[in-house]
Amino acid sequence: MIRIYLGLLGFLGMSVLLMSGDMSVAKRSGIQSSDLNAVRGVVKPSEEAVISSELQARVKRMPFRDGQWFKKGNLLVEFDCAKYWAELAAAKAELEAREKTAVNNQELASLNGIGKLEVEISEVQVKQAKAAVRSANIAVRHCKITAPFSGRVVKTLVHPHESVNPYDELMSVLNDKTVEIELILPSTSLRWVTKDSVFKFFIDETQELYLAEVLEIGARVDPVSQTIRVFGKFKEEPEHVLAGMSGSARFLEEKIRVKSKKSTFSPSTTPQTSTSTAKLKGSLR
Repeated sequence: MIRIYLGLLGFLGMSVLLMSGDMSVAKRSGIQSSDLNAVRGVVKPSEEAVISSELQARVKRMPFRDGQWFKKGNLLVEFDCAKYWAELAAAKAELEAREKTAVNNQELASLNGIGKLEVEISEVQVKQAKAAVRSANIAVRHCKITAPFSGRVVKTLVHPHESVNPYDELMSVLNDKTVEIELILPSTSLRWVTKDSVFKFFIDETQELYLAEVLEIGARVDPVSQTIRVFGKFKEEPEHVLAGMSGSARFLEEKIRVKSKKSTFSPSTTPQTSTSTAKLKGSLR
C-alpha cells in the first residue's frame, strides 16, 4: 500500500511539472492559451429586412423572384387597391362638402343668421374630413412597396393573386454587397481586443482565408455564457462570399503581444521545481 501511495504521489508530481512547463511556454509567448483558440463566426449582410403588408388586399404583381437582384426604389410588391382608391375619392368629396358648408356658415354668421357654435362645429368637421383624406392617402401609398435598399431577394413568402392581411410577411431581402462578420468571443478577450484589432477569418464554404478587422464591440457581456459579440469587416470585399457562410477567426499574435507587454508580471522562462517536489523525487529514487 505504501509503494502504491508513493507511486501515485510521484505521478501527480510529474503532472504538476508538465503543466507548469506548458503554462510557462504559453506565458513566454505573451498570449493566454484560451485566447489562442479560434472562435466561430458567421458572415452577415450589412442590411436585411422582412417586407410585410400594411393592407388587406390581393397581391397584383411581384416582379422579382428568389435570388434576383434589385435596386433601391424598384417595385417589390404591388396590390390591387381599387377599394382604397375609391375610399380616397369619397374622402376628398366629403372634404369638399364640409369646406363649402363651413364657408356658408361663416357668411350666415356675419349676417347674424346662425350662432358661433354652428360655425365652430363646421370648422371641426372640415378638420375631420382632412384627416380622413390623409388616412386614405396613406393606404393608397401602401399599395406599392419599393425596395428600401439595393440587394437580393432571399425568399418570397406569397404569390401573385393571393390575398394578404395587415402585418403578413411578403418577402425577405438583404444587401450582401457589403458584408460583415459576427464573432462570439469569451468576455476575457476584452483585455486585449479593441476596435481595429486585426484577425484572420477562414470560411468553411470557400476554403479561403481572409484578412479582417474589428468594426464594433458589443455593448453587453452575456452573464450566463460569459461571451460578447464582436463585429468585424473584411479588409477587402471578398468575392463569392454569401451571407450565412460561417468560419473560424484567429486574432494575430503580434497584436496580442503588444497588449501583454503592459503587464508587470514576468514569468520565469524555465519551470522551477519546488522544494516539496524535489523531496518527493528524492524519496522516489
